[in-house]
Amino acid sequence: MARSYPKFKFSNRLPNGDFLTLSIWPGKKDPSAEVLTIQVRRLEGEEWITAGRLAVYRTSDGGYSQLPERPPQMREKETEISTSKEEDLLGEESLSD
Repeated sequence: MARSYPKFKFSNRLPNGDFLTLSIWPGKKDPSAEVLTIQVRRLEGEEWITAGRLAVYRTSDGGYSQLPERPPQMREKETEISTSKEEDLLGEESLSD
């Protein structure tokens, strides 16, 4: 499966060094719908970890709903702040994968 990319991504470095990122992804089943993810990531040693995440689904008719929290990720070694794990949120209605 090809890797998907966000429509838009905005990121700010917080005073404590963490990164606050907002990503807007196209919906998988309905391309006019969107998944908005907001996350805080920090560098611990040589690994980037996700300290917190919020995901919201916007339907094509403008309705919003918060997506359920995902289980904590295993710590993964990364060389940069990555959004690859956000792809898991793109299933919108079927997050039971």
